[in-house]
Amino acid sequence: MEDIKKRLRDQIEELEYELNHKLPKVIQHAREFGDLSENAEYKAAKERQTFVQARVSLLHQRLMEVESIDISKIPTDRIAYGSDVVLYDLEREEKLTYKLVTSEESDPDNGKISTVSPIGQALMGREEGDEVKVKTPTGWRTFEVVRLTTIHDQAKD
Repeated sequence: MEDIKKRLRDQIEELEYELNHKLPKVIQHAREFGDLSENAEYKAAKERQTFVQARVSLLHQRLMEVESIDISKIPTDRIAYGSDVVLYDLEREEKLTYKLVTSEESDPDNGKISTVSPIGQALMGREEGDEVKVKTPTGWRTFEVVRLTTIHDQAKD
């Protein structure tokens, strides 16, 4: 969790530097060309400034959300953030293993799915033995939760 917070803080710091140091210089330089109504450099810099301000705001909000995750309040018997889950795909007759993570940690090719992804959302709060129907980009899929290892179980190992 600390590495996510660090990445978010680093992104914020980098964008705030651009916003407070680089962009003002670019805007000032573009103003020197005169007529702002037909000044492409000025318009591009102002658009970038607006984008960076919005991105910084979103990153601050996301950092607050991540910092508010209280591991002690994560269920010990149901799927939640940090859970390792083995699913059985009833149609394809295959087992899949996923770890539920934040969107910043998401790496589906390596079995890390976000708690806000379609499969992640469908799994949240489920228990071993539950059948879960999920709408994916390729259509509906039905899984059975075969094994659940919560973040608390992992801490014991």
